[in-house]
Amino acid sequence: MLNPQQRAAVDYCDGPLLVLAGAGSGKTRVISEKIAQLIARRGLAPGKIAAITFTNKAAREMRERVTPLLRGHDAEALTVCTFHALGLKLLQIEHARAGLRRGFSVLDADDSARLFKELAPAGIKPDRLNALRMLIGRAKNDALAPEAALAAARSPGELEAAQLYARYQQRLGAFNAVDFDDLIRLPLTLLEADAEACAGWRERLRYLLVDEYQDTNAAQYRLLKALAGPRGAFTCVGDDDQSIYGWRGADPGHIDQLGRDWPALQVIKLEQNYRCGRRILRAANAVIAHNPHAHAKRLWSEHAEGPPIRVFECRDSEHEAERVAAAIAHLAGRHQARWHEFAVLYRGNHQARALEKALRVTAVPYHLTGALSFLDRGEVKDTLAYLRLIANPADDAAFLRVVNVPRREIGATSLERLAALAQTRGLALLAAAHSDALLQQLPARAAAALAGFAGLITALADAAARLPAAELVDEVLARTRYVEHLDAETRDVALRQRRLDNLAELSGWFRAMQKSGTSAGDLAAQLALLAHADRDDPGNAVRLMTLHAAKGLEFRFVFLVGLEDGTLPHEGALDEGRLEEERRLFYVGITRAKALLTLSFSLRARRYGELLSHRPSRFLAELPQDDLHWDGRDPAADAAARHEAAGSHLAALRQLLAD
Repeated sequence: MLNPQQRAAVDYCDGPLLVLAGAGSGKTRVISEKIAQLIARRGLAPGKIAAITFTNKAAREMRERVTPLLRGHDAEALTVCTFHALGLKLLQIEHARAGLRRGFSVLDADDSARLFKELAPAGIKPDRLNALRMLIGRAKNDALAPEAALAAARSPGELEAAQLYARYQQRLGAFNAVDFDDLIRLPLTLLEADAEACAGWRERLRYLLVDEYQDTNAAQYRLLKALAGPRGAFTCVGDDDQSIYGWRGADPGHIDQLGRDWPALQVIKLEQNYRCGRRILRAANAVIAHNPHAHAKRLWSEHAEGPPIRVFECRDSEHEAERVAAAIAHLAGRHQARWHEFAVLYRGNHQARALEKALRVTAVPYHLTGALSFLDRGEVKDTLAYLRLIANPADDAAFLRVVNVPRREIGATSLERLAALAQTRGLALLAAAHSDALLQQLPARAAAALAGFAGLITALADAAARLPAAELVDEVLARTRYVEHLDAETRDVALRQRRLDNLAELSGWFRAMQKSGTSAGDLAAQLALLAHADRDDPGNAVRLMTLHAAKGLEFRFVFLVGLEDGTLPHEGALDEGRLEEERRLFYVGITRAKALLTLSFSLRARRYGELLSHRPSRFLAELPQDDLHWDGRDPAADAAARHEAAGSHLAALRQLLAD
């Protein structure tokens, strides 16, 4: 049953619409119901609708929500994807207009970083190179081509970055490759410059729905504007109070920009929260009220008040972690709660170390979000690199990754010589490895190995023409003898089995993603878009994660730690004048809690051997004090806390003795 505001948002389809959806207000349901409305009542074909999210996980969840609502309609024809995936789809269709050849590659972050390092001046320091890469990323997010970035440079640093940007894009062109930022920049450039292509895509996608709209950067906003056109057939759903990605280009000002670009814009607010207790919502409303708002809203709930918000004042981070671990163990027993109902949230990943130690001592299972991504596993990246090279023989980054995997005794000197020879002829590395004339200029052993590798890729390319994508994965593993390579390289039996399981899972992904006529190369490119957080499956364990990673999630019990000035708000953000974004980050943390919220801070910290004093976060003073229960200021509460800690440590001791 939709509430009146949700129903209004679903029913309005006659023009541009902005839905300001507060935390826990049911926005995913609104988007799902609206898609069904557009199809069932407005007669729009599923293939004419695109729902754009910011993570692949959100896209999968939305498709799962929508599919049961589309009875009798082809749910598979519906486009539900991220901005980057939509850009990839557009480029795969319009590759010629975008200056790409069919089967282009998508460089992942590692490949991109490796290429930047290769093209940068010799001896450049890592920090300097990272700063240049950030400037280039900013230029791409502003949809600036290298020539425009050079013209816009106003400082020596910007000029150096623009020059590196030009060399980088030239090399990408030679590789027939793009990076993640290009998946937005190139489609935008095409649509803004080519009226025919733009008109075709506006007809192809007749209605757009954008989730987490407040997270759009400049290029994404312009892409939405190009696709929507003057008709403005779109619904943007967002919350300016949850805009926490300014450091990567997100601009909540795009919420106001909608009204300027489409004066007929309708605005509907979703303020009823279905997640939190009323006390938690009062705290969230009080904090965020300190930020300026163009569209003020106030969350409310029909849930019960809930218990007071507990505040732990701790000696240091180790004491804080011990208190949190003890409280989790106590609450789990008291409420018969499962571990996955708990989350500990913090500003930076380094804060997890003390928490991990305390949870292990207390025998509480935990899962650390932000561990190595499945697609960052070496064996998975190797297999995907083979598939990329099969699909795109000009993908030099993929060539360099697997030319010696498994080992083929091709030395770095020989590879550097091959690259130099390839450059003189304007050839990709694989093409150079096919050239007898070039191979004759290399040592005989290396030349033979390179010729053998080139022949292997040719054989796999022939297999790709007749095999479904999923079977090609198995063919790659068999012909390259990759499993034997893992056996030789991995002595630890358990580790070897995990690596084999990863390869089996990769093959399973291809089977699940496989569509009729979709090449393995295209599937590999789609997989390259997946982010670690989208695949995080912690099982029944307490979640440890940053506040940024927690956005979009909810938990019965939430512990928000490290509430000191300099930590939250972060000192770097304060120096850059981003206090309002830090406050929004705190607001996001508060509104993850469904039933019980606990806040904590420490009075001291040891840094570089020196003991430093902390001040409690200024955000604590912005909370309604009547809703807080400060630990240490109430004798009864202190006694309960000591009992709680003693009980949890006793349980941990029993567990150790039982083991």
